[in-house]
Amino acid sequence: MALKKDKQKVLNETIDDERLREFFMLEAPDGIDNDYHVLERAYRGLQAPDFERFLAVFSERGGNINAAGPNGSLLDVIAKHANGAPYAAAIKKFC
Repeated sequence: MALKKDKQKVLNETIDDERLREFFMLEAPDGIDNDYHVLERAYRGLQAPDFERFLAVFSERGGNINAAGPNGSLLDVIAKHANGAPYAAAIKKFC
């Protein structure tokens, strides 16, 4: 039996600063670096231009762009993704 998606994909959504700040309220599961968790969730939830805006705020707040997760840094993980190039380029701007 095929599973049905429960959400529609939203394209060209305007992400305001308040929405970006919501990522900072996330708490990582036990054993996961919180900075990595926040970065990964932002990567998975934002389009590349908004992710770059997020990284600017993350960096200003003293976040660790190179925080390690179970499979290395987020940059290590993104390097394996077919559509990860613009996200990787954004991360490299803040490293």
